[in-house]
Amino acid sequence: MYILFFLLWVIFNGKVTLEIVLFGIVIAGAVYAFCCKFLDYSPRKDWLIMRKFGYIIAYLGVLIWEIVKANAATLKLVASPHIRVQPVIVRFKTDLKTKTARVLLANSITLTPGTITVALQDNEYTVHCLDRRFSEGLSDSVFVRLLHKIEGQVAG
Repeated sequence: MYILFFLLWVIFNGKVTLEIVLFGIVIAGAVYAFCCKFLDYSPRKDWLIMRKFGYIIAYLGVLIWEIVKANAATLKLVASPHIRVQPVIVRFKTDLKTKTARVLLANSITLTPGTITVALQDNEYTVHCLDRRFSEGLSDSVFVRLLHKIEGQVAG
């Protein structure tokens, strides 16, 4: 996080001089210290994020790809006069342990066209799907598998 603060300082200044770099080191340190003291942040959390950075990037890539695929499927469904739409509400549970992972899954489902997370109670999801086919595999999707890896669990 400190490096991110420093890089933002340099980028926002628009040029690199010795003075800007020295001030950036001090100001980034002050902002990082503030985050650690008042925002429940720590160098340990930085280390955990860096260890899982590859999985986080993979998750973002999968999310973008799933959004593109769902856009095409939704467009095909909406534009075709011969396909009969069968909306459905599905309930399923996951064994994700952290609240952050559960919320990420709910938001990923909502970001994917054709599906909306209606409710999330503990680990039970209620999802509205534009068509029955969109509900297939929600409980064991690639999102769930990657979130298990991010949580540090081995998904069976």
